[in-house]
Amino acid sequence: MTLKSTSALSGKRLLLIIGGGIAAYKCLDLIRRLRERGMAVRVILTRAGEKFVTPLALGSLSGEKVYTDLFSLTDEAAMGHIRLSREADLILVAPATANIMAKMAAGIADNLATTALLATDKPVMIAPSMNSRMWSHRASRRNLDQLRQDGIRVIGPGSGDLACGEVGVGRLAEVDDIVTALENFFVPTGPLTGKHILITAGPTHEAIDPVRYIANISSGKQGYAIARALRDLGARVSLISGPTTLADPDGIETIRVTSARQMLAAQQALPADVAVCVAAVADWRVAAEQGQKIKKQDGSLPTLPLVENPDILAMLSQKNDQRPGLVIGFAAETENISANATAKRARKGCDWIVANDVSSHDGQGVMGSDHNRVSLITAAGIEDWDRAPKDDIAARLARKIAAFFMAREEL
Repeated sequence: MTLKSTSALSGKRLLLIIGGGIAAYKCLDLIRRLRERGMAVRVILTRAGEKFVTPLALGSLSGEKVYTDLFSLTDEAAMGHIRLSREADLILVAPATANIMAKMAAGIADNLATTALLATDKPVMIAPSMNSRMWSHRASRRNLDQLRQDGIRVIGPGSGDLACGEVGVGRLAEVDDIVTALENFFVPTGPLTGKHILITAGPTHEAIDPVRYIANISSGKQGYAIARALRDLGARVSLISGPTTLADPDGIETIRVTSARQMLAAQQALPADVAVCVAAVADWRVAAEQGQKIKKQDGSLPTLPLVENPDILAMLSQKNDQRPGLVIGFAAETENISANATAKRARKGCDWIVANDVSSHDGQGVMGSDHNRVSLITAAGIEDWDRAPKDDIAARLARKIAAFFMAREEL
């Protein structure tokens, strides 16, 4: 096998722990891809994992012995679990099942995989894979929160068709995405290294009663894409997300909120060098949320007085010692796009406004789609960008932000 030396993975050592899920077969392709990039891969295969892939196949691809048994005297004589867990530069658990995540969160060490994880002093990443209902269960969410607090990075999961025949979130991340996450982990620097960037994304839900709320159709895709693009340029990113179906991006501190007031409270605790306000925050909420469901009554409509929500962008833009060095807002408009967005920039006091046409008059709506068409409005004027994938828009904006700081540092 010819190994490439140009990847960030070249010369790095990975301990891959394979859990007992149907997606374990993807690890065969993953090992091949990593070896092509010059990464050494050593494998721990759980007993459940052996039901889906064989040690022979894994060993053939990795070129290394595959470890399975904590109490094997031969394995322990040649490679104790302490050495096994510490001779890697990084540990990846893929697929990370609900069972292994629960054991990791609780600190249980009852087999070779969990013992190695508890004994390691190296960074750990997990790529979860499970049924969508298992993924959304409160126990799994609680375990995931604990793992993140313990410093474990998460890749995915993705959404789509699951092996059980259901559709939802829970698919193991695609091999390309896992490889990219590993490469990003080992990239030492970027033009935004040392910068802390705050991003808001998604909608907010403003409760009317226990079963109803005011919201909009923002998917959060553009904000999440921007968070990933800034991370890839070396920034430390804090993503404050309203309710979305998107998975938390790997390597990014993600704070989940529901309402505008919760989003405001989260950002106030996070001083940053840059703030990018992508979230479609609801302008209004009901003056008094009802504790019980409002019952429908024939012949009469409920009266729902509204009050304004806090203006997060305007608050971040205020001139004071806590103001980020660059504040960027988004303006979702359906008419007079540039004029309305320019007026919003002046009214809010932010540095840049990214205006996007969310009307669907051309049959290519923006909210919820994977494409966007924007204009960047700054003190220097207006730049109209062609319609492009949201990831491309994000990468272009991230480069603009990097150039802003490079120019300022040259003064």
